[in-house]
Amino acid sequence: MSLFVGNMSSWATALRNASSPRKALQLYAKMHRDGVHFDSFCILFTLKSSTPLQNTAVTRHLHAHIVKLGFSSHVYVATSLLNTYIAASFSDARLLFDEMPEKSIVSWNTMITGYSRLGDIPAARSVFEEMPHWDVASWSSMIAAYTNNGYYQQGMSLFRRMVGDGRVKPDEITTTSVLSVCAHTGSLGLLAGKSVHGFMLKNGWDLSVELGTVLVNMYAKCGFLKCASQVFELMQEKNVISWTSLICGFAHHGYSEEALAIFEKMLLAGIKPNELTFTGVLSACVHAGLVTKGHEYFKMIERYGLEPRIQHYGCMVDLLGKAGKLEEAYEMIKKMKLEPNIVVWGSFLSACKEHGQFEMAERVIGQVMRMVKPENDGGMYTLISDLYVLGRKWEDAERLRKLMIDVNVRKARGSSFVRTWLV
Repeated sequence: MSLFVGNMSSWATALRNASSPRKALQLYAKMHRDGVHFDSFCILFTLKSSTPLQNTAVTRHLHAHIVKLGFSSHVYVATSLLNTYIAASFSDARLLFDEMPEKSIVSWNTMITGYSRLGDIPAARSVFEEMPHWDVASWSSMIAAYTNNGYYQQGMSLFRRMVGDGRVKPDEITTTSVLSVCAHTGSLGLLAGKSVHGFMLKNGWDLSVELGTVLVNMYAKCGFLKCASQVFELMQEKNVISWTSLICGFAHHGYSEEALAIFEKMLLAGIKPNELTFTGVLSACVHAGLVTKGHEYFKMIERYGLEPRIQHYGCMVDLLGKAGKLEEAYEMIKKMKLEPNIVVWGSFLSACKEHGQFEMAERVIGQVMRMVKPENDGGMYTLISDLYVLGRKWEDAERLRKLMIDVNVRKARGSSFVRTWLV
């Protein structure tokens, strides 16, 4: 006898525990064929299982079945369907949301998240302001929408409004988003971050891995490395992101020896580094000019089962270039498994300028000029123009300066190319 005959809860449990979305849909189809009665739990688990497929046709089929079964006014089913549509077809999700006779607070929050994923922050804020009331997830969703799309000041402003409103207290998710904002907003962010840290201490919050890591990251990016280290030491549990945040913080601010020492402690603790960890480590080598160590750490990437990324090659080119090993840097670029981007070429050409090697630069200037975009790469135009002057190519330098005017090139402020990898 079939396990499922006459046992509704068994069908719901099987749908919930299905090993893959397709297995869940196969069970759903079997129920349909066998005339099994669907309850709300079966519908909810089927929707949840199908969401990762991001398949509009499947979602519309399930929607039609939900309407036929009379579950379209069921608030939990409607909200789950809305979430599935957001993953598959946001235009359909909008229609469903507008037609929902009863909108739960989860439905509103889901729409905020959906607009955030599209990058339509004004629409997300409009939904937020239309809500009849807010819970902590509403505030967190809207703050995260700002944070994830780079609107840091607006995210901080909304957090202040939340605290001032006083009806809903921030939770760990809200705090994580706000501390991420603080990490990107310099001295003002540091002041706000310290206040949030104080709020956590005042309310007796445990220093979880997530909260501890985001605090370490905030203090490290703001240059308060002592505070970052203190929080790190207080953490009962640390993961690779915690270690990496501290390593990158020290590397970014030029404390190379300390960054590498932390990395060695990380390995001794049995934590496997990730790609960003090696970016921090190689950046530390660049700052300190540690060519031999840089080679060792670069080779270590594959030993840990990782593939070197563009930022790792970029750091090595920067390291070799600054050390005057331009031929070796050029060979590394040629042997890259990835297509070199403008930052890699920028590191190489900066080194050519620094060491007065126009002949080396001349090999690649034509290739680089085909890649540059006037609206983004003004610094590259200036660098190549300077190289032409270095090589006494006066006509080429003048031609490039005229081109910069003609195409309205935006001049970028000076910065080290290696810092690009750590932002």
